[in-house]
Amino acid sequence: MESSLKALFENVRQVIVGKDDAIKLALATLLADGHLLIEDAPGLGKTMLARAIAQSIDAGFKRIQFTPDLLPSDVTGVTVFAPARQEFEFFPGPIFTQVLLADEINRTSPRTQASLLESMEEQQVSVDGETHRLPQPFFVIATENPIELEGTYPLPEAQLDRFLMCIGIGYPSAEEELRILQARVDTPPIDDLKPVMGVDDVLALQRQVRAVKLSVEVQRYIVEIVRATRDAPETRLGASPRGALSLMRASQAHALIHGLKFVTPDSVKRVAAAVLAHRLLLDPHAEYTGVTKLQVIEKVLQKIAVPTLPHDQVRLQAQG
Repeated sequence: MESSLKALFENVRQVIVGKDDAIKLALATLLADGHLLIEDAPGLGKTMLARAIAQSIDAGFKRIQFTPDLLPSDVTGVTVFAPARQEFEFFPGPIFTQVLLADEINRTSPRTQASLLESMEEQQVSVDGETHRLPQPFFVIATENPIELEGTYPLPEAQLDRFLMCIGIGYPSAEEELRILQARVDTPPIDDLKPVMGVDDVLALQRQVRAVKLSVEVQRYIVEIVRATRDAPETRLGASPRGALSLMRASQAHALIHGLKFVTPDSVKRVAAAVLAHRLLLDPHAEYTGVTKLQVIEKVLQKIAVPTLPHDQVRLQAQG
């Protein structure tokens, strides 16, 4: 891991204790220029992770608490007639930021959920026929509590497909929970967190991600994994070609974070569950018998033969 990425990882790690894998996946999503969905129980640090990333890269940060009465204009902004100037003026909503926390996104109506679709895909907002570009980088971190179903609106497949990764954080161990208490006896660590890079550095790292090489063998490996999700007997809808593109980009980001010049099959396997599981629709019989999406991805990874990297790439990886 190069020094700037290591500094970013260690900075976020000061706030999020004992969840290194979740931090790396979140940072990989940012570097891949994607968006992140965090599904987990309340109180596990979902909001804190978003704040820590925003402060670490010195980015603009806004939080929207999604509620049933939230309107699309409350997210994107509104155009109002200004009598003094005899013209319409656009007042941007909270979506005009660099890191947006969409908290409990499944508590708002599908209409308001859909107001994020254009921004997440095109990085722009259209209001009253006018298109407004969003600041760069633009990183959405959405959270939802998968346990509570009453009063929620499950995200449709089209919305889920916009998220590069979906992760959980999980409960800390007893030792980690003690460290969390000790760190918050006086001043919470988030209050003293200083930026370790700027948004221009993030944009440069995003360009580096796209420069990480993939061999034809690894590209074929990605395609075979994605196609196997469609053919799996446990699914009635597998990952789309966008899922394959997302898996490729996430694998490149994972490789960069670990200081690699080329994507290895291991990088693909490490991010596959986070990239693909939320894109699957399970067969009703599989759901009834308790099969999970993660189990389907694990079964696919065991089924597909792992390719061998060409010798020149193995040599360059060793040198890097």
